[in-house]
Amino acid sequence: MSQTKVGLVSLGCAKNLIDSEIMIGHLHAAGMTMTPAPDEADVLIINTCSFIDMAKKESIASVHEAVDGREGSTRRAKQKIIVAGCMAQRFAQELPNLMPDVDAFIGLDQLTQVAPIIDRLMGRNAEVGMQNAKSVNGKDSSIPNSQFPTPNSADQRSFVTAKPVYIPDYDTPRFRLTPKHFAYIKIAEGCNHPCSFCIIPKIRGQHRSRTQESVVKEAEDLVKNGVKEINLISQDTTYFGMDKWEGQRPNPRSGVDSSRGESLASLIRALNNIEGDFWIRLLYTHPAHWSDDLIQAIAESPKVARYVDIPLQHISDHMLKLMKRETDGAYIRDLIKRMRAGIPDLAIRTTFIVGFPNETEDDFNELIEFINEFKFERAGVFNYSREDGTRAHKMEGHVHHGTRKRRRDAAMLALQARAKEFNKLQVGKTMRVLVESPGVARTYMDAPEIDGTVFVDKKLPVGEFADVTIHDWRGYDLVAK
Repeated sequence: MSQTKVGLVSLGCAKNLIDSEIMIGHLHAAGMTMTPAPDEADVLIINTCSFIDMAKKESIASVHEAVDGREGSTRRAKQKIIVAGCMAQRFAQELPNLMPDVDAFIGLDQLTQVAPIIDRLMGRNAEVGMQNAKSVNGKDSSIPNSQFPTPNSADQRSFVTAKPVYIPDYDTPRFRLTPKHFAYIKIAEGCNHPCSFCIIPKIRGQHRSRTQESVVKEAEDLVKNGVKEINLISQDTTYFGMDKWEGQRPNPRSGVDSSRGESLASLIRALNNIEGDFWIRLLYTHPAHWSDDLIQAIAESPKVARYVDIPLQHISDHMLKLMKRETDGAYIRDLIKRMRAGIPDLAIRTTFIVGFPNETEDDFNELIEFINEFKFERAGVFNYSREDGTRAHKMEGHVHHGTRKRRRDAAMLALQARAKEFNKLQVGKTMRVLVESPGVARTYMDAPEIDGTVFVDKKLPVGEFADVTIHDWRGYDLVAK
Protein backbone atom coordinates (compact mmCIF):
# COMPACT_ATOMS: atom_id res chain seq x y z
CA MET A 1 0.00 0.00 0.00
CA SER A 2 1.42 3.41 -0.98
CA GLN A 3 2.02 6.05 1.67
CA THR A 4 -0.72 8.61 2.18
CA LYS A 5 0.39 12.07 1.03
CA VAL A 6 -0.95 14.94 3.11
CA GLY A 7 -0.94 18.66 2.36
CA LEU A 8 -1.50 21.25 5.08
CA VAL A 9 -2.39 24.94 4.93
CA SER A 10 -1.68 26.69 8.25
CA LEU A 11 -3.47 29.99 8.86
CA GLY A 12 -3.46 32.43 11.76
CA CYS A 13 -1.06 33.01 14.64
CA ALA A 14 2.01 31.25 16.01
CA LYS A 15 -0.20 29.29 18.43
CA ASN A 16 -2.01 27.81 15.43
CA LEU A 17 1.33 27.12 13.77
CA ILE A 18 2.34 24.91 16.71
CA ASP A 19 -0.94 23.02 16.31
CA SER A 20 0.01 22.44 12.66
CA GLU A 21 3.47 21.25 13.72
CA ILE A 22 1.89 18.79 16.16
CA MET A 23 -0.41 17.39 13.47
CA ILE A 24 2.50 16.95 11.06
CA GLY A 25 4.54 15.26 13.80
CA HIS A 26 1.79 12.71 14.33
CA LEU A 27 1.31 12.20 10.58
CA HIS A 28 5.01 11.44 10.22
CA ALA A 29 4.79 9.09 13.20
CA ALA A 30 2.00 7.21 11.44
CA GLY A 31 4.11 6.76 8.31
CA MET A 32 2.37 9.40 6.20
CA THR A 33 4.29 11.90 4.07
CA MET A 34 3.77 15.63 3.60
CA THR A 35 3.59 17.46 0.30
CA PRO A 36 3.50 21.20 -0.43
CA ALA A 37 1.60 20.58 -3.69
CA PRO A 38 -2.21 20.33 -3.34
CA ASP A 39 -2.42 18.37 -6.60
CA GLU A 40 -0.27 15.60 -5.11
CA ALA A 41 -2.12 15.33 -1.78
CA ASP A 42 -4.45 12.45 -0.99
CA VAL A 43 -5.66 14.54 1.94
CA LEU A 44 -5.59 18.33 2.32
CA ILE A 45 -5.87 19.86 5.81
CA ILE A 46 -6.76 23.54 6.30
CA ASN A 47 -5.85 24.61 9.83
CA THR A 48 -8.11 27.63 10.23
CA CYS A 49 -8.21 30.81 12.29
CA SER A 50 -11.37 32.45 13.61
CA PHE A 51 -10.22 35.23 15.95
CA ILE A 52 -11.68 38.18 14.03
CA ASP A 53 -13.84 38.63 10.94
CA MET A 54 -10.89 39.06 8.58
CA ALA A 55 -9.38 35.77 9.78
CA LYS A 56 -12.69 33.97 9.26
CA LYS A 57 -12.93 35.28 5.70
CA GLU A 58 -9.40 34.08 4.93
CA SER A 59 -10.20 30.65 6.37
CA ILE A 60 -13.45 30.32 4.44
CA ALA A 61 -11.72 31.42 1.24
CA SER A 62 -9.00 28.80 1.75
CA VAL A 63 -11.60 26.05 2.20
CA HIS A 64 -13.51 27.14 -0.89
CA GLU A 65 -10.26 27.24 -2.86
CA ALA A 66 -9.50 23.68 -1.83
CA VAL A 67 -12.98 22.45 -2.77
CA ASP A 68 -12.93 24.29 -6.10
CA GLY A 69 -9.45 22.96 -6.85
CA ARG A 70 -10.61 19.42 -6.25
CA GLU A 71 -13.69 19.82 -8.42
CA GLY A 72 -11.63 21.23 -11.27
CA SER A 73 -8.97 18.52 -11.25
CA THR A 74 -9.29 14.91 -12.36
CA ARG A 75 -6.15 14.12 -10.39
CA ARG A 76 -7.67 15.42 -7.15
CA ALA A 77 -11.12 13.86 -7.62
CA LYS A 78 -10.64 11.45 -4.70
CA GLN A 79 -8.83 13.91 -2.45
CA LYS A 80 -10.17 14.27 1.10
CA ILE A 81 -10.46 17.74 2.65
CA ILE A 82 -10.24 18.28 6.40
CA VAL A 83 -11.06 21.57 8.14
CA ALA A 84 -9.20 21.88 11.44
CA GLY A 85 -8.41 24.55 14.03
CA CYS A 86 -10.23 27.47 15.54
CA MET A 87 -12.97 27.91 12.94
CA ALA A 88 -13.85 24.21 13.12
CA GLN A 89 -13.91 24.43 16.91
CA ARG A 90 -15.90 27.67 17.08
CA PHE A 91 -18.54 26.72 14.51
CA ALA A 92 -18.67 23.00 15.16
CA GLN A 93 -22.45 22.86 14.82
CA GLU A 94 -22.78 25.14 11.78
CA LEU A 95 -19.92 24.18 9.46
CA PRO A 96 -21.03 20.67 8.44
CA ASN A 97 -24.20 22.19 6.96
CA LEU A 98 -22.42 25.20 5.46
CA MET A 99 -19.59 23.15 3.93
CA PRO A 100 -21.12 19.94 2.55
CA ASP A 101 -18.08 19.21 0.35
CA VAL A 102 -15.67 18.98 3.30
CA ASP A 103 -14.91 15.41 4.33
CA ALA A 104 -14.10 15.93 8.02
CA PHE A 105 -13.97 18.59 10.73
CA ILE A 106 -11.55 18.29 13.64
CA GLY A 107 -11.11 20.52 16.66
CA LEU A 108 -8.32 21.39 19.07
CA ASP A 109 -8.56 18.11 20.98
CA GLN A 110 -8.11 16.06 17.80
CA LEU A 111 -4.59 17.29 16.91
CA THR A 112 -3.00 14.03 18.04
CA GLN A 113 -5.74 11.92 16.42
CA VAL A 114 -5.41 13.32 12.91
CA ALA A 115 -3.69 10.18 11.55
CA PRO A 116 -6.39 7.66 12.53
CA ILE A 117 -9.03 10.13 11.33
CA ILE A 118 -7.31 10.16 7.93
CA ASP A 119 -7.11 6.37 7.95
CA ARG A 120 -10.85 6.30 8.59
CA LEU A 121 -11.48 8.69 5.68
CA MET A 122 -9.30 6.57 3.41
CA GLY A 123 -11.20 3.41 4.35
CA ARG A 124 -8.30 1.85 6.21
CA ASN A 125 -8.09 0.18 9.62
CA ALA A 126 -7.01 3.09 11.80
CA GLU A 127 -6.24 0.82 14.77
CA VAL A 128 -3.73 -1.30 12.87
CA GLY A 129 -2.14 1.78 11.33
CA MET A 130 -1.64 3.54 14.63
CA GLN A 131 -0.54 0.52 16.64
CA ASN A 132 2.27 0.04 14.13
CA ALA A 133 3.27 3.70 14.10
CA LYS A 134 6.37 5.04 15.82
CA SER A 135 6.73 8.65 16.82
CA VAL A 136 9.36 11.00 15.43
CA ASN A 137 11.28 10.93 18.73
CA GLY A 138 11.41 7.15 18.94
CA LYS A 139 8.58 6.69 21.44
CA ASP A 140 5.42 4.71 20.94
CA SER A 141 2.78 7.10 19.62
CA SER A 142 -0.05 4.59 19.43
CA ILE A 143 -3.46 5.58 20.73
CA PRO A 144 -5.26 3.38 23.26
CA ASN A 145 -8.23 1.52 21.78
CA SER A 146 -10.63 3.57 23.92
CA GLN A 147 -9.36 6.79 22.34
CA PHE A 148 -9.80 5.97 18.64
CA PRO A 149 -11.69 8.95 17.22
CA THR A 150 -15.33 8.61 16.37
CA PRO A 151 -17.69 11.28 15.05
CA ASN A 152 -19.20 13.41 17.79
CA SER A 153 -22.41 14.50 16.13
CA ALA A 154 -25.21 13.23 13.97
CA ASP A 155 -23.09 14.32 11.02
CA GLN A 156 -20.48 11.57 10.67
CA ARG A 157 -17.93 14.07 9.33
CA SER A 158 -17.49 16.04 12.57
CA PHE A 159 -15.03 14.86 15.22
CA VAL A 160 -15.00 18.15 17.15
CA THR A 161 -15.53 17.93 20.91
CA ALA A 162 -16.69 20.83 23.08
CA LYS A 163 -14.53 22.58 25.70
CA PRO A 164 -10.99 21.63 24.64
CA VAL A 165 -8.64 20.25 27.30
CA TYR A 166 -5.56 19.23 25.30
CA ILE A 167 -2.13 20.67 26.08
CA PRO A 168 1.12 19.48 24.46
CA ASP A 169 4.09 18.09 26.39
CA TYR A 170 7.84 18.24 25.76
CA ASP A 171 7.86 14.85 24.00
CA THR A 172 4.76 15.44 21.87
CA PRO A 173 5.60 14.45 18.27
CA ARG A 174 6.12 17.74 16.42
CA PHE A 175 7.67 18.76 13.12
CA ARG A 176 8.88 22.34 13.30
CA LEU A 177 7.84 24.65 10.45
CA THR A 178 9.99 27.57 11.58
CA PRO A 179 13.60 28.09 10.42
CA LYS A 180 16.27 26.16 12.31
CA HIS A 181 17.34 29.17 14.38
CA PHE A 182 14.06 30.08 16.10
CA ALA A 183 11.12 28.24 17.56
CA TYR A 184 7.91 28.77 19.49
CA ILE A 185 7.08 26.99 22.73
CA LYS A 186 3.43 26.92 23.76
CA ILE A 187 3.64 27.07 27.55
CA ALA A 188 -0.11 27.02 28.16
CA GLU A 189 -3.42 26.79 26.35
CA GLY A 190 -6.78 28.51 26.80
CA CYS A 191 -7.66 31.71 28.64
CA ASN A 192 -9.59 32.69 31.79
CA HIS A 193 -9.94 36.38 31.02
CA PRO A 194 -13.40 37.90 30.48
CA CYS A 195 -12.45 40.44 27.76
CA SER A 196 -15.75 41.48 26.21
CA PHE A 197 -14.39 41.68 22.63
CA CYS A 198 -12.66 38.29 22.59
CA ILE A 199 -13.97 34.89 21.55
CA ILE A 200 -10.79 32.93 22.38
CA PRO A 201 -11.94 31.45 25.75
CA LYS A 202 -14.99 29.98 24.00
CA ILE A 203 -12.79 28.51 21.27
CA ARG A 204 -9.75 27.28 23.17
CA GLY A 205 -11.24 26.68 26.62
CA GLN A 206 -10.03 27.51 30.11
CA HIS A 207 -6.38 28.22 30.84
CA ARG A 208 -4.24 25.14 31.45
CA SER A 209 -0.49 25.35 31.97
CA ARG A 210 2.19 22.86 31.16
CA THR A 211 4.59 22.03 33.97
CA GLN A 212 7.75 24.08 34.23
CA GLU A 213 9.79 20.91 33.85
CA SER A 214 8.05 20.11 30.57
CA VAL A 215 8.78 23.56 29.10
CA VAL A 216 12.41 23.52 30.23
CA LYS A 217 12.99 20.07 28.73
CA GLU A 218 11.59 21.21 25.40
CA ALA A 219 13.74 24.35 25.47
CA GLU A 220 16.87 22.34 26.30
CA ASP A 221 16.23 20.07 23.32
CA LEU A 222 15.68 23.04 21.01
CA VAL A 223 18.90 24.74 22.11
CA LYS A 224 20.85 21.49 21.61
CA ASN A 225 19.47 21.42 18.06
CA GLY A 226 20.75 24.87 17.21
CA VAL A 227 17.84 27.15 18.12
CA LYS A 228 19.01 30.71 18.88
CA GLU A 229 15.67 32.21 19.86
CA ILE A 230 12.87 30.69 21.94
CA ASN A 231 9.55 32.51 21.76
CA LEU A 232 7.23 31.73 24.68
CA ILE A 233 3.58 31.88 23.65
CA SER A 234 0.08 31.12 24.91
CA GLN A 235 -3.16 33.08 25.11
CA ASP A 236 -1.80 34.64 28.34
CA THR A 237 1.80 33.81 29.15
CA THR A 238 1.68 35.77 32.41
CA TYR A 239 -0.92 33.34 33.84
CA PHE A 240 1.51 30.43 33.45
CA GLY A 241 1.46 28.15 36.49
CA MET A 242 -1.25 30.06 38.34
CA ASP A 243 -3.90 27.46 37.55
CA LYS A 244 -1.82 24.94 39.52
CA TRP A 245 -1.44 27.08 42.66
CA GLU A 246 -2.78 25.59 45.87
CA GLY A 247 -4.83 27.47 48.44
CA GLN A 248 -6.61 30.63 47.35
CA ARG A 249 -7.34 30.50 43.65
CA PRO A 250 -5.85 33.23 41.46
CA ASN A 251 -8.15 35.65 39.65
CA PRO A 252 -7.86 37.74 36.47
CA ARG A 253 -5.95 40.39 38.44
CA SER A 254 -3.53 38.16 40.35
CA GLY A 255 0.11 39.10 39.92
CA VAL A 256 2.93 36.75 38.94
CA ASP A 257 4.21 35.38 42.26
CA SER A 258 6.89 32.68 42.45
CA SER A 259 6.27 32.23 46.18
CA ARG A 260 2.90 30.65 45.33
CA GLY A 261 4.32 28.02 43.00
CA GLU A 262 5.40 27.78 39.39
CA SER A 263 5.01 31.06 37.52
CA LEU A 264 6.31 32.90 34.49
CA ALA A 265 9.01 34.40 36.71
CA SER A 266 10.22 31.00 37.94
CA LEU A 267 10.07 29.66 34.37
CA ILE A 268 12.18 32.54 33.08
CA ARG A 269 14.82 31.90 35.73
CA ALA A 270 14.91 28.19 34.90
CA LEU A 271 15.21 28.82 31.16
CA ASN A 272 17.95 31.36 31.73
CA ASN A 273 20.01 28.63 33.41
CA ILE A 274 20.09 26.51 30.23
CA GLU A 275 23.59 26.49 28.76
CA GLY A 276 23.99 28.08 25.37
CA ASP A 277 23.86 31.36 23.49
CA PHE A 278 20.21 32.16 22.76
CA TRP A 279 17.39 34.64 23.29
CA ILE A 280 14.18 34.05 25.24
CA ARG A 281 11.31 36.22 24.04
CA LEU A 282 8.03 36.87 25.90
CA LEU A 283 4.88 37.18 23.80
CA TYR A 284 1.22 37.64 24.73
CA THR A 285 1.58 38.94 28.29
CA HIS A 286 -1.44 40.46 30.02
CA PRO A 287 -0.95 43.76 31.91
CA ALA A 288 -3.17 42.70 34.83
CA HIS A 289 -0.69 39.98 35.92
CA TRP A 290 2.55 41.95 35.78
CA SER A 291 4.36 42.18 39.11
CA ASP A 292 7.67 43.25 40.63
CA ASP A 293 8.59 39.56 40.79
CA LEU A 294 8.26 39.28 37.00
CA ILE A 295 10.10 42.54 36.35
CA GLN A 296 12.95 41.42 38.59
CA ALA A 297 13.13 37.98 36.96
CA ILE A 298 13.53 39.55 33.52
CA ALA A 299 16.10 42.06 34.74
CA GLU A 300 18.16 39.29 36.37
CA SER A 301 18.03 36.95 33.34
CA PRO A 302 20.44 38.11 30.61
CA LYS A 303 19.16 35.57 28.08
CA VAL A 304 15.68 37.12 28.17
CA ALA A 305 15.44 39.64 25.36
CA ARG A 306 14.69 43.15 26.60
CA TYR A 307 11.43 42.96 24.70
CA VAL A 308 7.91 42.50 26.01
CA ASP A 309 4.69 41.98 24.10
CA ILE A 310 1.89 43.42 26.26
CA PRO A 311 -1.40 44.19 24.46
CA LEU A 312 -2.93 47.14 26.33
CA GLN A 313 -5.95 47.63 24.00
CA HIS A 314 -6.80 51.12 25.33
CA ILE A 315 -6.01 53.67 28.03
CA SER A 316 -9.38 55.29 28.69
CA ASP A 317 -10.99 54.05 31.92
CA HIS A 318 -14.33 54.16 30.14
CA MET A 319 -13.09 51.79 27.41
CA LEU A 320 -11.08 49.51 29.68
CA LYS A 321 -14.13 48.97 31.87
CA LEU A 322 -16.38 48.14 28.92
CA MET A 323 -13.68 45.87 27.49
CA LYS A 324 -13.41 44.10 30.88
CA ARG A 325 -9.63 44.38 30.80
CA GLU A 326 -9.15 44.16 34.59
CA THR A 327 -6.99 47.31 34.50
CA ASP A 328 -7.45 51.08 34.44
CA GLY A 329 -5.48 53.95 32.98
CA ALA A 330 -3.62 54.83 36.17
CA TYR A 331 -2.53 51.20 36.66
CA ILE A 332 -1.26 50.95 33.07
CA ARG A 333 0.69 54.22 33.24
CA ASP A 334 2.31 53.19 36.51
CA LEU A 335 3.10 49.69 35.21
CA ILE A 336 4.86 50.97 32.08
CA LYS A 337 6.97 53.32 34.21
CA ARG A 338 7.89 50.47 36.60
CA MET A 339 8.77 48.17 33.71
CA ARG A 340 11.08 50.74 32.13
CA ALA A 341 12.70 51.59 35.48
CA GLY A 342 13.24 47.92 36.37
CA ILE A 343 14.36 46.63 32.96
CA PRO A 344 16.93 48.91 31.27
CA ASP A 345 16.73 49.22 27.46
CA LEU A 346 13.31 47.56 27.41
CA ALA A 347 11.46 47.56 24.08
CA ILE A 348 7.70 47.39 24.57
CA ARG A 349 5.37 46.07 21.88
CA THR A 350 1.67 46.69 22.33
CA THR A 351 -1.59 46.78 20.41
CA PHE A 352 -4.69 48.94 20.67
CA ILE A 353 -8.31 48.57 19.59
CA VAL A 354 -10.15 51.60 18.24
CA GLY A 355 -13.84 51.91 17.44
CA PHE A 356 -14.97 49.70 20.31
CA PRO A 357 -18.70 50.19 21.13
CA ASN A 358 -19.36 53.53 22.84
CA GLU A 359 -15.84 54.85 22.24
CA THR A 360 -16.12 58.64 22.29
CA GLU A 361 -13.87 61.26 20.73
CA ASP A 362 -12.58 62.00 24.24
CA ASP A 363 -11.70 58.31 24.71
CA PHE A 364 -9.89 58.25 21.40
CA ASN A 365 -8.05 61.53 22.01
CA GLU A 366 -6.85 60.19 25.36
CA LEU A 367 -5.44 57.18 23.54
CA ILE A 368 -3.57 59.38 21.06
CA GLU A 369 -2.13 61.46 23.90
CA PHE A 370 -1.04 58.26 25.66
CA ILE A 371 0.67 56.97 22.50
CA ASN A 372 2.52 60.25 22.07
CA GLU A 373 3.55 60.43 25.72
CA PHE A 374 4.71 56.86 26.34
CA LYS A 375 6.50 56.35 23.01
CA PHE A 376 6.27 52.60 22.51
CA GLU A 377 9.07 51.01 20.49
CA ARG A 378 6.68 48.69 18.64
CA ALA A 379 2.90 49.03 18.35
CA GLY A 380 -0.10 48.30 16.17
CA VAL A 381 -3.75 49.34 15.98
CA PHE A 382 -6.77 47.22 15.10
CA ASN A 383 -10.27 48.25 14.21
CA TYR A 384 -12.79 46.66 16.55
CA SER A 385 -14.23 43.48 15.04
CA ARG A 386 -17.76 42.59 16.14
CA GLU A 387 -17.70 38.89 16.96
CA ASP A 388 -20.81 36.82 17.53
CA GLY A 389 -20.74 35.10 20.92
CA THR A 390 -18.81 37.86 22.69
CA ARG A 391 -20.24 40.23 25.30
CA ALA A 392 -19.42 43.23 23.13
CA HIS A 393 -21.47 41.87 20.23
CA LYS A 394 -24.68 42.56 22.17
CA MET A 395 -23.67 46.05 23.31
CA GLU A 396 -25.44 49.13 22.11
CA GLY A 397 -23.50 52.08 20.75
CA HIS A 398 -21.52 50.39 17.99
CA VAL A 399 -19.30 52.89 16.20
CA HIS A 400 -19.83 53.58 12.49
CA HIS A 401 -17.29 51.82 10.26
CA GLY A 402 -16.23 55.14 8.76
CA THR A 403 -15.43 56.52 12.20
CA ARG A 404 -13.53 53.34 13.10
CA LYS A 405 -11.41 53.67 9.96
CA ARG A 406 -10.71 57.36 10.57
CA ARG A 407 -9.59 56.66 14.13
CA ARG A 408 -7.36 53.79 13.11
CA ASP A 409 -5.75 55.89 10.39
CA ALA A 410 -5.10 58.68 12.89
CA ALA A 411 -3.67 56.28 15.47
CA MET A 412 -1.41 54.69 12.86
CA LEU A 413 -0.09 58.10 11.87
CA ALA A 414 0.86 58.73 15.50
CA LEU A 415 2.61 55.36 15.71
CA GLN A 416 4.39 55.89 12.40
CA ALA A 417 5.69 59.23 13.62
CA ARG A 418 7.02 57.51 16.74
CA ALA A 419 8.66 54.77 14.63
CA LYS A 420 10.38 57.39 12.47
CA GLU A 421 11.59 59.24 15.56
CA PHE A 422 12.83 56.04 17.21
CA ASN A 423 14.63 54.70 14.14
CA LYS A 424 16.51 57.98 13.70
CA LEU A 425 17.87 57.53 17.22
CA GLN A 426 19.26 54.08 16.34
CA VAL A 427 21.64 55.41 13.68
CA GLY A 428 25.22 55.07 14.84
CA LYS A 429 24.46 52.36 17.42
CA THR A 430 26.07 48.92 17.37
CA MET A 431 23.51 46.17 17.86
CA ARG A 432 23.46 42.42 18.16
CA VAL A 433 21.22 40.86 15.52
CA LEU A 434 20.02 37.39 14.62
CA VAL A 435 20.40 36.78 10.88
CA GLU A 436 17.10 35.54 9.43
CA SER A 437 18.02 35.10 5.78
CA PRO A 438 20.77 36.38 3.47
CA GLY A 439 20.90 40.15 4.03
CA VAL A 440 18.06 40.25 6.58
CA ALA A 441 18.30 40.18 10.39
CA ARG A 442 16.39 41.12 13.55
CA THR A 443 17.38 42.93 16.73
CA TYR A 444 16.19 41.95 20.21
CA MET A 445 13.42 44.52 19.64
CA ASP A 446 11.94 42.56 16.73
CA ALA A 447 9.84 39.42 17.10
CA PRO A 448 9.76 37.09 14.08
CA GLU A 449 7.11 37.83 11.46
CA ILE A 450 5.72 40.72 13.54
CA ASP A 451 8.17 43.59 13.83
CA GLY A 452 10.77 45.25 11.66
CA THR A 453 14.02 43.95 10.23
CA VAL A 454 17.62 45.07 9.79
CA PHE A 455 19.21 44.96 6.34
CA VAL A 456 22.72 43.54 6.78
CA ASP A 457 25.64 42.21 4.75
CA LYS A 458 24.46 39.18 2.75
CA LYS A 459 27.65 37.36 3.68
CA LEU A 460 26.66 37.10 7.36
CA PRO A 461 25.78 33.47 8.21
CA VAL A 462 22.05 32.75 8.48
CA GLY A 463 20.87 31.58 11.89
CA GLU A 464 23.74 33.14 13.79
CA PHE A 465 24.18 36.25 15.91
CA ALA A 466 26.25 39.15 14.61
CA ASP A 467 27.18 42.64 15.78
CA VAL A 468 26.35 45.37 13.26
CA THR A 469 26.34 49.16 13.22
CA ILE A 470 23.19 50.99 12.12
CA HIS A 471 23.79 53.71 9.56
CA ASP A 472 20.35 54.35 8.07
CA TRP A 473 16.66 53.46 8.29
CA ARG A 474 13.77 52.86 5.88
CA GLY A 475 10.23 53.01 7.25
CA TYR A 476 10.03 50.46 10.05
CA ASP A 477 13.35 48.85 9.11
CA LEU A 478 16.99 49.64 9.89
CA VAL A 479 20.01 49.47 7.59
CA ALA A 480 23.37 48.26 8.95
CA LYS A 481 26.91 48.36 7.65
